Amino acid sequence: IIFYTLWGYSSELPSYEKIVEYKPNLSSRIYSSDGLLLKSFYTEERIFIPVDRIPQNIKYAFLASEDKNFYNHPGFDFKSIVRASSQNIYNYLFLRDKSRLIGASTITQQLIKNLLKDNERTIIRKLKEIILAIKLERELAKEKILELYLNEIYLGRGAFGIVAASEKYFGKTLSELDIEEMAMLAALPKAPSNYDPQD
Repeated sequence: IIFYTLWGYSSELPSYEKIVEYKPNLSSRIYSSDGLLLKSFYTEERIFIPVDRIPQNIKYAFLASEDKNFYNHPGFDFKSIVRASSQNIYNYLFLRDKSRLIGASTITQQLIKNLLKDNERTIIRKLKEIILAIKLERELAKEKILELYLNEIYLGRGAFGIVAASEKYFGKTLSELDIEEMAMLAALPKAPSNYDPQD
């Protein structure tokens, strides 16, 4: 019944090819002859980095923070959905607290939500997100999905992606970050302004 319902919404979905063929908005930069950054032009501050140039510890930090089962699920994590749903029902019924709702989105689902600019919070939207996540996982390798996610995710201070965030928060390249700084970046997707050390 669940999968019948899911595929029933397939005709209403945006094309996942939009995600597969995604071209990010990148920053344009002007440097002096000695390599000093003079000016940056952008609508979204983002510097794209291929997945094979991303330090392994940054990948580990984001996976630990956002999606521990990333390499084992088909785009959605059923156990996480059940766990989050149970906790949300408890929070709502017994604590009367709607503000403490927790999500169960995988990195693939978060990527889809970010690229489609869809912040609606409904069960129907979540079902559509799951369908697109399954389709995307069949089309792209896990490493490509992780690459898109780490370059697309908003991390506060106007920074999209881990390269721009590393520069904004620490004034460093990714390879210069220490473990604590990597961990802080990985904590930002949940609530960038809450975890900003200068706020």
